[in-house]
Formats: sequence, C-alpha cells, structure tokens
Amino acid sequence: MNWEPWSGCYKVSDGCTYCYFYGPYSKRHGQNTVQKTGEFDKPIAKTAKGTPKIQGGKIVATCFASDFFIPEADEWRAEAWEMIKQRPDLDFLILTKRIERFPVSLPSDWGDGYDNVNIGCTVENQSLADQRLPLFLSYPIKRRFVACAPLLERIDLSPYLSEIEHVTVGGETGREARICDYDWVTDIREQCTAAEVTFWFKNTGSFFRREGVVQKVNPFKETGLAKETGLDILNGKKLF
Repeated sequence: MNWEPWSGCYKVSDGCTYCYFYGPYSKRHGQNTVQKTGEFDKPIAKTAKGTPKIQGGKIVATCFASDFFIPEADEWRAEAWEMIKQRPDLDFLILTKRIERFPVSLPSDWGDGYDNVNIGCTVENQSLADQRLPLFLSYPIKRRFVACAPLLERIDLSPYLSEIEHVTVGGETGREARICDYDWVTDIREQCTAAEVTFWFKNTGSFFRREGVVQKVNPFKETGLAKETGLDILNGKKLF
C-alpha cells in the first residue's frame, strides 16, 4: 500500500542521478514541482459506508514518489504527521535521502518516536553512509532501517548496525544504470548476519555483475532474480 501525500522531487545526491522515477528517460522526467496530490488525506479517508479506505494492519509506503522531508513540503508535513498519529493501526514506512531535515516539522508529542512509524535512511556509497548514518542514529527514532539503494559501491555498515532493525539493498534501474555487484550485496548481508539484523535483497538493478560477468536484466525481472539468490534474511518480517 502506497500513500503519496505530495509528488515531485529533484537530485540531492549521487544516487539520484539516474532516478527511475524522475531521472533521464523516466515517464516523469522534468516533473520536479513539489505539490500536494489528490490523495493527501488517504490515511483518514473513508468510504461511502463510513469505513476507512485503508484497512487496519496495512504497511503504508509513505511518500516514495518524492521525499517526506523535502523542503517544499514543510508547510504540509505537520498535517501529514497528524494523520499518521490518527492511524496507529497502520505501519508507516518513510524513506529519505534528506535525513538532516528530520527535525523539521516534527510533532510536539513525538518523544522518542511513534510506534507505527519506521524511518529509513538511504545511503548509496561509503561517503554518504558515513555522513548520514551518524546523524540518523542521533535522532529520536524508535524504528530505523537503512536502504542501500541504488548500491553503487562496497559499503561498510558495521559501525552503525547495532541500532538498525533492517537493511534493504537494491541496484539501479534504467538505461544508464550503474552496475550492482553481487559481492557488494553479500558483503552487506554478512555484516547484517553478524549484527543480527534482517536483510532484504530487493532487486538486482539493470546491470548485475556476478563472478566478473555483467548481466543486463529486464526491469520486470530484477526483483525475481534478486530473490533467486536466496540472500534474504527476514525472520518472518513483513515486506512492503
């Protein structure tokens, strides 16, 4: 289940260069105007019978078509937090490349975090991991995950995993996508195993290198090929 309270985004780091959603050759190329969507109130919207349009128990991927902490949405974020608070029966996933803006528009009753909010920080290379993750871990967040997507090089997450619940890894998708290497993926998996953190290899990306051979992968087969590697360590964890 997705909830896109606003749409529109723009490059903020190296992983954005060939973004499958807004980058070159995407159907939404050039749509970098950040604006509210027609589903802004989706979490609290009701049917004609008065029942919630989103049934309880769902995992809600939030603002994956933009960034929840993008500056242009500062005036709307407080209202979004309020809707999240009103639906404790839903599990909201918020993924960001702008973790430094996390304190902006934070609810006054946030405390150490809402039980139904899982904040994810994206890191695509070692430099950004070392820049973003110490900041990420310094904020009051109950539930944290890291997304190495797109994975652009070998990354050592081990200094940060003691306070992380889950790690997702994925390659880059697109005509000009950069290579994702199998060894980089297994290296992160080993780090997660040592730290007893769940791990999900989400997708291979368009160009997947294994044992020195680069395979061009159909976009619709990237997830399946990643699953075939058998690398996931989920321990019953539900995936969005």
